[in-house]
Amino acid sequence: MSEDAPQSPTPEEERPTRPAILRGFRRRCPNCGEGGLFQGYLKVVDRCPVCREELYHHRADDGPAYLTILIVGHLLAPVIHIGFTRFRPEPLVMATVLTVAAVALSLYLLPRLKGLVVGIQWARRMHGFGKPQ
Repeated sequence: MSEDAPQSPTPEEERPTRPAILRGFRRRCPNCGEGGLFQGYLKVVDRCPVCREELYHHRADDGPAYLTILIVGHLLAPVIHIGFTRFRPEPLVMATVLTVAAVALSLYLLPRLKGLVVGIQWARRMHGFGKPQ
């Protein structure tokens, strides 16, 4: 972390979406990819500690939660079907295993998907991210 950290791009500069999404998914600043995006589990930092990019503009709201439910549901639905038809476990065992899997997968995905949404908003200059400094 040197004094010559990357500066925030000017509004005329292009912000590529794919790198911003990948950086957000890794829970890193969508601008530099080095600074942490979160303070705690889901609280987005106001400014990147490395490049000083303002990140308080984000409006992720319920989007990451909906995406998490969608992905977890689509991943576990075939597991429920195949697991029950092939192995015929006791319902309580199956419910316990699937509950633990759903909670663990949700806790893993939620901050990553929030970072992804913040990255998209930053790259597309949504919700105040495109204001001239």
